[in-house]
Amino acid sequence: MNKSGLGAALRVLRESSGLEAKAVARSAAMSRSKLSKIETGSIAPSITDVDCVLSAIGVSDDVKAEYMAAAREAATEITAWRLIRRLGYSRKQQQVQALEARTALLRLFQPSLVPGLLQTPEYARAVFARKNLSSAQLERTIGARLARQAVLYAEGKAFRFIIVESVLHWRILPPLAMAGQLDRLISASRLPGVDISVVELSAPQVDFPGHSFCIKDDRTVTVELVHAETVVTDPRDISLYVSKFERFSESAVSGDAMRTLIEGIRDELLREQETA
Repeated sequence: MNKSGLGAALRVLRESSGLEAKAVARSAAMSRSKLSKIETGSIAPSITDVDCVLSAIGVSDDVKAEYMAAAREAATEITAWRLIRRLGYSRKQQQVQALEARTALLRLFQPSLVPGLLQTPEYARAVFARKNLSSAQLERTIGARLARQAVLYAEGKAFRFIIVESVLHWRILPPLAMAGQLDRLISASRLPGVDISVVELSAPQVDFPGHSFCIKDDRTVTVELVHAETVVTDPRDISLYVSKFERFSESAVSGDAMRTLIEGIRDELLREQETA
């Protein structure tokens, strides 16, 4: 099976399952129109699209492996942010939520922002407010991002976050609201399946931050660039990101040491608020 024929093959699978296109599209977090274009070959499905559609149909593991292999023929997939904007940031958040629900181990390195799964509503608003969305789009997107955070409480999952200390000082919000965001990190770090580490700026470094990336199990790596989102699926490339993540993990602080560090930064913000 080649990628060009993947859409038609997905249509056959869906029809064989007896499911209506509308129901599959809804479960796959995409529009009915997009699913139709994928099935007719008007657009090539992304790896995420294929994963979501197969999960919505409910195929066996063997069948899913076969179809995902076809989707991975292009080892690296790049989607410009302007196309994601056209899709809708809220819809994108729903797609990410669907993938996170099927991920047992999520490893995320972030040198720029507080990870979306750990953001307060105020922080999420500040992030998406910079994308020139309408009021309705902004509210839907924030709601979709916050809805993703329920996965942190699911049993049988593990989340490892590594954040560069500069993220904690970056003034995305006024002091009091930023202090609230830091409190959120402290409380989330006490959840059973969540490990949060911070790379201190004063610590000797073994690597360079570069850009954020998210490793889902050992299946995919998502990299956020200025102009696009890149999805990496080649095992050789994934191993490079896993190695980079572990190198930063070795030089980061976690547990009580991490909480003490964050509390110190938070207290500085609170003092600044009091004297303002």
